[in-house]
Amino acid sequence: MTSNNLSLWRNPQAIALLMAASLTVMANATISPALAGLEQEFSDMPDAGFLVRLLVTAPSLGVMLTAPLAGWLIDGKGRRPVLLTGIWLFLLCGTAGYYLPGLHLMLISRFGLGIAVGLIMTAQTALIGDYFTGASRQALTGLQISARNFGGLVFIGTAGLAATLSPRLPFLIYGLAVLCLYTVWRHAPEPRRSTGGAGQAETPGHPAWLPLVIAVSALQMLTNGLFFMMPTQLPFFFASQGFNSALMTGAGLGLLSLCGGIAALFYGRLKSRLLHSAVFALGYGALALGFTVLAQQGSAALSLAGAMAVGIGYATVSPGFVAIALALAPSARRGTAGAILTASVFCGQFLSPFFTTPAIARWGYGGTFGMAAAGIALMALTALTVALSAGRRRVAP
Repeated sequence: MTSNNLSLWRNPQAIALLMAASLTVMANATISPALAGLEQEFSDMPDAGFLVRLLVTAPSLGVMLTAPLAGWLIDGKGRRPVLLTGIWLFLLCGTAGYYLPGLHLMLISRFGLGIAVGLIMTAQTALIGDYFTGASRQALTGLQISARNFGGLVFIGTAGLAATLSPRLPFLIYGLAVLCLYTVWRHAPEPRRSTGGAGQAETPGHPAWLPLVIAVSALQMLTNGLFFMMPTQLPFFFASQGFNSALMTGAGLGLLSLCGGIAALFYGRLKSRLLHSAVFALGYGALALGFTVLAQQGSAALSLAGAMAVGIGYATVSPGFVAIALALAPSARRGTAGAILTASVFCGQFLSPFFTTPAIARWGYGGTFGMAAAGIALMALTALTVALSAGRRRVAP
């Protein structure tokens, strides 16, 4: 672990932001191990299978619609009130699925959960830019992904065990947000508006920051759409192979999160030695390898190994999107940049089952995972080409 990482773990503001980051993985994937059980519970409803899958992605629609408003509020009214409001709403809507009687009401509560996540992620991203600069900011973007992954290991692993008892129990895990609420209230003050941060100077950003942030966010949307086959399709992939869906999904997503969390811890060190394009080449290469392994539809151990590689790859590329966007955006517009980034993440997640479910119906899991692997391998090759070209320019006389 780098010295930057160690200092950040001793910083209460960093801890508060990392706890907020850990909530975002709960929004969608926590209930994934319960999907098969919920589908059985509502089996008498038309299109129950598709609607149950939407429980995972419905928060993404709430985020997509909320993020632009959140960005405007954050840039105009402040970061802290938006963040605290989002955590309160997260706590209420997240646990609602435990006691709501019908699937449609559960979908509405999941949409409300997405609104909460839109507020949390946008405010949290802006605060990273406000509180930290340089290598510390780079390290924190990696630790943010690590916090999400280790949170996923705890939350999704626990949900896998809870789902074996009842498909409703995983919703109670959202109650852990009360710990984050207290920590943020204590340790995440509003940055001083006159300086654009906690004693930091205003930064003008790149002249073309908006189209560049949109381009970065579009790549992030595509990446998340492909990655989100894991929580939305993995339960049914395991069920089709005759495995225990709840336990295998909990194990698969848990190992994915563990490996991703460990990989993200080293992002700051990796980025200090490599260009962003080289880091992307490594991450997309690992993602392509993971989907290639899953496409083989082999043993349980082989499938779990594929999920682990996917986790490493996703955790390697994800911090770069935030780091690049924060470097591009003016300090006064970090809320807007965070809103665009947040919306792109969940737009990819929301659209994922609309494309992957028909693809699986036509080509099967092996064919769909194989096509994903081929597309991501092309992305890795493109990033590698850019990195090599940049390297040659650096050494040219």
